[in-house]
Amino acid sequence: MLDHKKRFALKSGLLVAASAILFSGCSKKEEVVVAPAAAPAPAAAKAEPLKVAFVYVGPVGDAGWTFAHDNGRKAAEAFFGDKIKTTYVEKVPEGADAERVFRDLATQGNKLIYGTSFGYMEPMLKVAKEFPDVKFEHATGFKNAPNLGVYETKNFEGAYLAGIVAGKMTKTNKLGLVGSFPIPEVIRNMNAFTLGAQSVNPKITTRAVWISSWFDPAKERDAAITMIGQGVDVLIQNTDSAAPLQAAEEKGVYAFGWDSDMTKYGPKAHLASAIINWEPYYKSSIQSMLDGKWKSGEAWWGVKENSIDLVNINSVVPDEVKKLVAERKAGLAAGTLSVFAGPLMDQSGKEVIAAGKSADIGMMKSMNFYVKGVEGSIPK
Repeated sequence: MLDHKKRFALKSGLLVAASAILFSGCSKKEEVVVAPAAAPAPAAAKAEPLKVAFVYVGPVGDAGWTFAHDNGRKAAEAFFGDKIKTTYVEKVPEGADAERVFRDLATQGNKLIYGTSFGYMEPMLKVAKEFPDVKFEHATGFKNAPNLGVYETKNFEGAYLAGIVAGKMTKTNKLGLVGSFPIPEVIRNMNAFTLGAQSVNPKITTRAVWISSWFDPAKERDAAITMIGQGVDVLIQNTDSAAPLQAAEEKGVYAFGWDSDMTKYGPKAHLASAIINWEPYYKSSIQSMLDGKWKSGEAWWGVKENSIDLVNINSVVPDEVKKLVAERKAGLAAGTLSVFAGPLMDQSGKEVIAAGKSADIGMMKSMNFYVKGVEGSIPK
């Protein structure tokens, strides 16, 4: 028998021989090469955020029209996160300054630009032609372009609901409006306020003082004080500051907040606030841009779309009035109630809408008459 040293030597010899036979047929070109591990694929480049800009006619502040728009901007920014980047410019006058601001924002790479005041219409049309790849949207306007759309809320629905409360709470049957400009939007709101009040109190009359400004606290206060001196004991406004409500608080009469909740500015005088919620519209509009589906058109959202509401009704308002407001609000949401339904008479007693009919969008968008019960004449 082989001892263990001889057995080890024999096995080693056999292994060497086998290795020689295995590699003897391989040329140098056929040598096995081990490839290095593949490098990881580069991460996909992160998409640039959509740049969205807002142009405001007044200061953002903490109440009113511009404040409501900026709340909508903030809500959209929170909802979309890093998919969008928003900016805003406040206190932009309607006219040449607006044109400059819109042009600057387009040059800075904003692809969606909102103009939030009626007087921006012509400047926006001009700038939209210069930047066909930028989308523009104009609040409360009536002119479109391929890259310019129009959007608006049915503020008149909130005014109508406020009118119901006013008609029940007035003692003098005299209501007043602090008005900005006598354009169809504001006339429509005043008429709706009057109709809401007359639906519960046929004795109602309404008057207005026009201040030719959207935001001017001093003029708004003066207008409110003037009407209070004329016996008006419930005020509404189509201006941006809380000055009318503060004047009502001081003089011991009632008033409504407008565009945003203004309760804190006059808690005793405040009957309710007719608010605008821009969040649903801005989310929808921006989503259409992100999806590549934006189209020029006309959007008009109201109670149905959760864009208009009457909030924080004062505890002094009787429960049956609150219940009636809720019923009318449900009717507006369902489309079974029309604010401007016939038979409807204008200030002179002429029928402008026949029984069984309702105002169409054309009439509402161009409204240039006072309904019966509104005093004074429309300024030229």
